[in-house]
Amino acid sequence: MTTPEKPYIPKPLDVSDIELPERLKPLIEIMARNVHETWAQGRLNDGWVLGTQRSDTLKQHPCLIPYDDLPESEKDYDRHTAIGTLKTILKLGWKIEENETL
Repeated sequence: MTTPEKPYIPKPLDVSDIELPERLKPLIEIMARNVHETWAQGRLNDGWVLGTQRSDTLKQHPCLIPYDDLPESEKDYDRHTAIGTLKTILKLGWKIEENETL
């Protein structure tokens, strides 16, 4: 159990040695868009609405907009999550293959 005397220390996998193959790079934007859509759907389900600035009290957030309308800094946050996920999959020894039937 985490306590003030024994704080939680995150230990993510080190994926700094993983280089994403060029063929996976288009997947980053698709995944980043889905990360945003999943986050936004969760917020909306919890009663959040669009607001000019974030307010946890009022459940308002300025990023409850389509991915294409986000500022690049917000898109980069989602891309970072997508890249980290892809690198983790590869680090764990899994392979990512394109399904040509989709």
